[in-house]
Amino acid sequence: MRPSFSNDSGGTFVLIEPGENGPLKIEYPFFIGVRQVTQVEWTSVMGKNPSKFQEGWSAGLRPVESVNWFDCLEFISKLNENEAELRLGLSGTWRLPTEEEWEFACRAGSVTRWFHSDRDADLDEVAWHAGNSGATTREVGQKKANPWGLHDCHGNVSEWTSTEDGDKRVAKGGSWLMESESTTSSARRVIVSTKKSDTIGLRLVWAPI
Repeated sequence: MRPSFSNDSGGTFVLIEPGENGPLKIEYPFFIGVRQVTQVEWTSVMGKNPSKFQEGWSAGLRPVESVNWFDCLEFISKLNENEAELRLGLSGTWRLPTEEEWEFACRAGSVTRWFHSDRDADLDEVAWHAGNSGATTREVGQKKANPWGLHDCHGNVSEWTSTEDGDKRVAKGGSWLMESESTTSSARRVIVSTKKSDTIGLRLVWAPI
């Protein structure tokens, strides 16, 4: 079982150790959220909920969305101010994952199009996508986790990364609005940093320093 910890906002984070998977190479360990940041988690730090999909008693357990890259940086800055304590005896900092870190963690050692399969027909097991989402986000953690414990790597909302592509940023994972091929482990969206969309949220990394 991978070392993990929970933070004050209710997230759980698992250790990703250095390693390689094809062209992906991770040199330093980091902890990554097993779920996308929820509306409840975002609101507990920021004091407001920007999400479009807020209907229903369990809406707070859906991923936060309609946040741009700079909103995520502000959220992370406040998180670093509020949660500076040691984790597993280590000091560290909150941040977004790089594109490479995100895909390495999503794949969890796999080389298939999705972490569990190459078959589109198997996608409903692990993802909320255009074919099954009902045109909305869904509560995080409802679909099968990958072997390292991560949920919703494929679909629900795309996730901002820290990786630049020209003057834009890379988002990974696909979303509730996308067809299957846009939710694969290698799929990427290159997006203007100021864009807010109900298809884009985030997943946190905590990196030991």
